[in-house]
Amino acid sequence: MQVSLAGLLVCAAILVVARYSRGMLIIGLIASQAFGATAIVTLTFLGGSSPLIYTMFAALLVMAVTVRRRIWLDLGSVFGSIRPVWVLTSLMAYAIIGAWLFPRLFAGQTAVFVQSKTRGAVVEASLAPVSANTSQTGYFILGGLTAIALCVLLLHSNRIDQVRRGFFLWCGLHAGMGLVDFIGKNAGAGDLLGPIKTANYALITEAVEAGFVRITGPFSEASSFASASLACLAFCYTYWRKTKSLLAQWLAGILLFLTILSTSSTAYVGLTLLCIPVALSMLYSVIRGKVARDEILIIALMVVGGTAILGVSLYKAEALDPFVRLINSTIINKADSGSGHERTYWNVKSLQSFLDTSGLGVGFGSSRASSWPIAVLSQLGFFGSLMIAVLLYVVTRGLGAVREWVDPETDAVVASVRNAALASIIAMSVSGGSADPGLLFFIALAVVCATRARARRGVAALERSTPASGHATVNVV
Repeated sequence: MQVSLAGLLVCAAILVVARYSRGMLIIGLIASQAFGATAIVTLTFLGGSSPLIYTMFAALLVMAVTVRRRIWLDLGSVFGSIRPVWVLTSLMAYAIIGAWLFPRLFAGQTAVFVQSKTRGAVVEASLAPVSANTSQTGYFILGGLTAIALCVLLLHSNRIDQVRRGFFLWCGLHAGMGLVDFIGKNAGAGDLLGPIKTANYALITEAVEAGFVRITGPFSEASSFASASLACLAFCYTYWRKTKSLLAQWLAGILLFLTILSTSSTAYVGLTLLCIPVALSMLYSVIRGKVARDEILIIALMVVGGTAILGVSLYKAEALDPFVRLINSTIINKADSGSGHERTYWNVKSLQSFLDTSGLGVGFGSSRASSWPIAVLSQLGFFGSLMIAVLLYVVTRGLGAVREWVDPETDAVVASVRNAALASIIAMSVSGGSADPGLLFFIALAVVCATRARARRGVAALERSTPASGHATVNVV
C-alpha cells in the first residue's frame, strides 16, 4: 500500500474549505468529485487499484452517520419512509453475490475484457475471477452506503443549503482547473495539473485532436473531463434558469466553453442530447407566447454565433477548416476509426456475455464495455438491470407531485442535482465502461428521496393539525 502525499494535501485543503463553509462532510464529499485522477492511496494487493479522494470523504460520511446515538431509529425512519432504499439495498446485495459467484459459476463460458497487468491495456480473455470484482464492487457498495447515509442526514434536518454550496464548490473547482489546463497547454507549459494526478490510470493528457490541444483538467483523459463538465453544466444551467443566479450563469458559460473545447466525442454527443430538452422547452414557451428573458438571451447568442460563423466562412472559408476536421474526427468519422471499431466490439461481446450467462450477468467488475447501459446489462444481468432502472426512474421523476409543497430554493437545488446526475448518465452511456453509475447518481438519489420524504412528512403533519373544515396551503422545506 502506497499513500499519496498529493492526495492527502488535496483532502486537507478540501476539509478546510468545507469546514469554513459550515458543512464539512456533505460539502467535502461533493467537492471531492472535482479531482478525477487524484488518489488517496494505491492498493497493491488489489492489483494496483487507486481509490480517488472522494472515497475517503464517502467513508468519513458513512462512519459519522454510523456512530450517531440514534442510528437504528434513524435507519428505521429512512427504510420506513423511503421505499427506493429497499431497492438499493437489494441491488447492493445482488452485486456482492454476483461479483463472487458468477465469475466462478460461468468461468470459461464467455469472453470478457479485462485490464492486462503486463500489457497495461484492455484485452479479451475467458471469464474468471479478477481483482476488479473486489475493487469495483467495493466502490459501488460505498456509493450505495453513501446514499443511505445522506438520506439519514437529509431526512433528519434541512441540509439542502449544504448540498447547494457543495455543488457550486465542485463546479467552481472543475471550471477553474479546466481553465488552468487550457491556458497552460495553449501557452506551451504542458500539463500544469500533473502533480495532483496520482491515480494509477493511463494518463492521456498531452494528446492533440485535429490540431487542437485536448483539455483534461484534473482528470486522466478528455472524455472523463467532458463527462464531469456536462454534469456541472447541467447543474449550473438548471439552477440559473430557476433562480436567475449570476454565479450559476457565469459558471454555465465557462463550462460550456470548456466542454466545447475539450475535443471529446463524449462532450459533443452528450451536449447534443442535452440540448434537445432545452430546445423543446424554448419551443413550448414560444407556442404559449411567454418567452422568458433568459430564453431570449440564449436565442440571441445562438443567432449571433451562427451569424459570426457564416460571416467568417464567407470572408475566408479555409479559416474554419480546423473546426471541420475536429468535427469529422470526433463525431462523423469516429465510428470508422480504430478506437470506434474496438469499442463497438467490446459492446457486442458484452451483450453476448449477457446471453451466455442466461441473463444473470458476468458479475460486477468482471468485464469492460463502452456504454454504461450495456455494462449494466452484461455485469448485473436482467435482475440487476431492473433494479438499476427503478432507481434511475426515481431520480428522473424528481420531486414530482410534491414539488408544490417545497420552497422554490429547495425545488431549484433538487432539480439541478437531478439534472446533473442525468447528464452524467448520458455521458456514461456514450463511453462508460463500468456498471457503477457513479457517486453523483447516489447523491442525487439521496437528495431526491429525502426531500420527497420530508415534503410528505410535512404534508401529513399539516393535515393532522388542520381542522377538517379548514383549508390551508403551506410550503414545506
